[in-house]
Amino acid sequence: MIAVIQRVRSAEVCVQAQTVGKIGRGFLVLLGVEAGDNCKEAEVLSAKVAGLRIFEDAEGKMNLAPADVTAGMLVISNFTLCADCKKGRRPNFMRAALPDAANELYTYFCECLRKNGIEDVQRGIFGADMQVSLCNDGPVT
Repeated sequence: MIAVIQRVRSAEVCVQAQTVGKIGRGFLVLLGVEAGDNCKEAEVLSAKVAGLRIFEDAEGKMNLAPADVTAGMLVISNFTLCADCKKGRRPNFMRAALPDAANELYTYFCECLRKNGIEDVQRGIFGADMQVSLCNDGPVT
């Protein structure tokens, strides 16, 4: 399981020109599920993501986790994170989990975020042609 996390001021995902998920301050999480991934890996990764202390405290130090600042999370399934580009110029996606298994773990990962104290967990639509927009909240992008 692979996650790319971006701290954002806002993020939104649209499918067929309709917003299906939107957050203000928080994390945009691109999640790739690989063949062989399991629920335990989703639990461990979701706890790590939910506990990342990369929000500033009153002294300006990155010391606060998302739940401490009521941050939301927009989680987007992204099989391209599982791509193997070692040979040739065309990515190989054989490491990605099959769609049914990937969707199940994607859904479970989002549930685990809620169990780890993230109240606002938004999602894209698994397998859809999604347009994701975001405003990074630097310098932690």
